[in-house]
Amino acid sequence: MPFLILSDIHANLEALQAVLADAQGRYDAILCLGDLVGYGADPNAVVEWARENLRAVVRGNHDKAGAGEEPLYIYNPAARAALEWTQAELTPLSQAYLQGMPRGPLRLAANGGGPDGAGADQVSQDRGFDLSHGSPVDEDEYLISAGDAALLRPELETRVTFFGHTHIQGGFLLARRTVAPIRPKGVLQIRPDHFYLVNPGSVGQPRDRDPRAAYVLFDPDAGTVEYRRAEYNVDRAAGKIAAAGLPDFLAARLYEGM
Repeated sequence: MPFLILSDIHANLEALQAVLADAQGRYDAILCLGDLVGYGADPNAVVEWARENLRAVVRGNHDKAGAGEEPLYIYNPAARAALEWTQAELTPLSQAYLQGMPRGPLRLAANGGGPDGAGADQVSQDRGFDLSHGSPVDEDEYLISAGDAALLRPELETRVTFFGHTHIQGGFLLARRTVAPIRPKGVLQIRPDHFYLVNPGSVGQPRDRDPRAAYVLFDPDAGTVEYRRAEYNVDRAAGKIAAAGLPDFLAARLYEGM
């Protein structure tokens, strides 16, 4: 079963729609690594889409904050302003969905079973994979360097773990003696003797100097991860942020991918 795997949509409906159009016909189920809301101007539309279309999802820090389950003082001023606006904008149904999002990591079988079927301990290492927002040992921890990834080696229980949070497409390959960054170019072949931490990048607010929406397609049967980018209407997304009275910085950074 091929999967479309998304992360860090951040209420950017235009970017989400572009990804769905780009990936159309190439997946059987959609998975998300969290941060549906925050920064962008369409939180209810994105949450409604998530409710109707996601096979599985784990919560992100902005989902917790948007739902009122995390203090806002820990965020920078622009993020805090966006979260305050988001909290006021969310419908009761959207807020309830965010509050009910599970904490990662979440284990799935190759056929997508797990959350509503077999428990994590019933999914084998070789046939299962994990979803996490940040680190698989701490959902709020950023995985930025190979050193960060190396510390996780004893904790990894599946060959492939998908994570987000950094908004940087790529990840890390953990071989027997080395840990190396993964270049997000084309198709990555999963080898059975390695472990992989795979970051699909951010749909709604990339920070790797590429403003295009980022995502991956994962085929467990073929053992492949395909890194992809999609052009979207940045002008429209940025215009909505400005019209909502959100900080100008949040609109400007969409053009730069930073």
